[in-house]
Amino acid sequence: MPNRTVFFVSDGTGITAETFGNSILNQFAIKPRHVRRPFIDSADKAHQVVREINHTADTEGKRPIVFITLVDEEAHAIVKGLSKGMVLDMFNTFIEPLEAEFGMTSNHRVGRFSDVSKSQEYTDRIEAINFSLAHDDGQSAKNLESADVILVGVSRSGKTPTSLYLAMQHGIKAANYPLIPEDFERGQLPSLLGAHKKKCFGLTIDPTRLNQIRNERRPGSRYAALENCRYEVNEAEAMMRREGIAWLSSTHKSIEEIATTILRDLRPDRLMY
Repeated sequence: MPNRTVFFVSDGTGITAETFGNSILNQFAIKPRHVRRPFIDSADKAHQVVREINHTADTEGKRPIVFITLVDEEAHAIVKGLSKGMVLDMFNTFIEPLEAEFGMTSNHRVGRFSDVSKSQEYTDRIEAINFSLAHDDGQSAKNLESADVILVGVSRSGKTPTSLYLAMQHGIKAANYPLIPEDFERGQLPSLLGAHKKKCFGLTIDPTRLNQIRNERRPGSRYAALENCRYEVNEAEAMMRREGIAWLSSTHKSIEEIATTILRDLRPDRLMY
């Protein structure tokens, strides 16, 4: 869909609006231009974003789609009442019916955390991020007993981004460890993982896709050669089968899908909070 713009407007970070909005937009075969406008928490800022939305509407000849999560009543009224966009109000769509259902008024809080210094959930996420960074790519074997999850797989199979997503989004302490040719020659998991096998989850990947990814990093190397990629993937999958480690292919799955599968299998308690 050419010449169509989608705005995500929030008096917080805009992440909620963009995440929810993208989930809806993904149902359509379109590729609109995305514009996120966070921290719209005053009348002046609201008028400024309205001018931008209206200028876009006039320039493109089509009204922009505007997803909003605005708690501030004045900013909300300005954006919803004065913009030429198709405004989709994600908060009021759900909050007003829930207020009626619960028989109470919502706290109209901006953002996910009202005071991060007092939020144990936020503190846990920061701790998990630090843990995942310290235990990325087998850098450290310290405190593996504290890990919630240990991701294993060949190099460039998606372990690092998945670890960080688990930490940032779910507060999961995720270590990751690469399986290398020396491990395949020994025919067993690295010894330091033996005591933590129940925490291990494997990632694999299509060898052709792995070849493409590795060639971007080390073009023309043996590391990136298709034959070597096939060997490493086949050996890694065989090892995970022998060791009884659950695994999935990251080739056609998003990080969100991979992380949810890992939580379902290893930490189902984190899917309920």
